[in-house]
Amino acid sequence: MGLEFALTAFASIFAIVNPLGNIPVFVAITEGYTPEQKRRVRNKTCLVAGGILIVFALLGNYIFELYGITIPAFKIAGGILLFSIAFSMVRGQLSRTKMTEAEHEEAAEKEEVGVVPLGIPLFAGPGAITTVMIYVSYATAGDSVGFDLLAIFAGIFFTMIISLLLMKYSDPVFAKMGKSGAAAFTRIMGLLLAAIAVEFMLSGGFSAIEEFWHIRPL
Repeated sequence: MGLEFALTAFASIFAIVNPLGNIPVFVAITEGYTPEQKRRVRNKTCLVAGGILIVFALLGNYIFELYGITIPAFKIAGGILLFSIAFSMVRGQLSRTKMTEAEHEEAAEKEEVGVVPLGIPLFAGPGAITTVMIYVSYATAGDSVGFDLLAIFAGIFFTMIISLLLMKYSDPVFAKMGKSGAAAFTRIMGLLLAAIAVEFMLSGGFSAIEEFWHIRPL
């Protein structure tokens, strides 16, 4: 699929992870931390989130086979999930599928917040995992499997690098951006994600029609 696939995969992963929109959460959780503690937290966040996404990218197809999940069904279900998250983002709300009250309470442990709730489920939540697995299904069905899989891993890597840099400079960035700026960016990413979610649902729906009813959509 080539360069277009690589750019689309990166844009989708970046949109659902939404590192800039997560800065206010990082700033709030790490308030009062020393610079060294913040460094450890952001490093752990990116390692955990990136690791989780890579694991699901590698094992996604095996999970499909183990549970008898078809790719069209997963695209439709994933699209619905992503659309619900996108709808919350457009409304300026943090989706409950990303962080629960119990996970907020667990954030009391200083450096462990890099694992829960920042790494999981804020940066690598259900939406991000679903996005990665759907793009892997696209890649394995195409003609340039190696390049497309590499593009997905590169998308995860660069998203985590950008996330790391934004968290490193979170204080000055947040001071300039403010809550309203972060909210505006989140809404823009939500709109982009909603469009991607609709594409997933349409693709899954057309594939299901063709696969199960042997009707080729016009």
